[in-house]
Amino acid sequence: QVQLVESGGGLVQAGGSLRLSCAPSGSIFSVNSMGWYRQAPGKQRELVATVTVAGSAIYQDSVKERFTISRDNAKNAVHLQMNNLKPEDTAVYYCTADIRIRLIDTYRSYWGQGTQVTVSS
Repeated sequence: QVQLVESGGGLVQAGGSLRLSCAPSGSIFSVNSMGWYRQAPGKQRELVATVTVAGSAIYQDSVKERFTISRDNAKNAVHLQMNNLKPEDTAVYYCTADIRIRLIDTYRSYWGQGTQVTVSS
């Protein structure tokens, strides 16, 4: 059973930084697009950033210039460096990845369990 394992959440003051990381556990064949979403209390889950295998990234407007998504293709890992954090960034952050378990499989989207990021003012 493949799972996405996240790490790096926590409590930080406004203006601080956190780095989230995520990688699949178990044996897989390949990973396509990877990304991060977040969900604040009472709000819908929203895209934060995604990155392709080639490193092309897309960001939500509110995090541009503050967040940087990157990936390590050798480890099938994705990272989210979050700088100048604001209270409105407080949310549960979810990692997602399109994974092919075996060569004969098609890509399927997997989600992590989420990691809490809390930014105090």
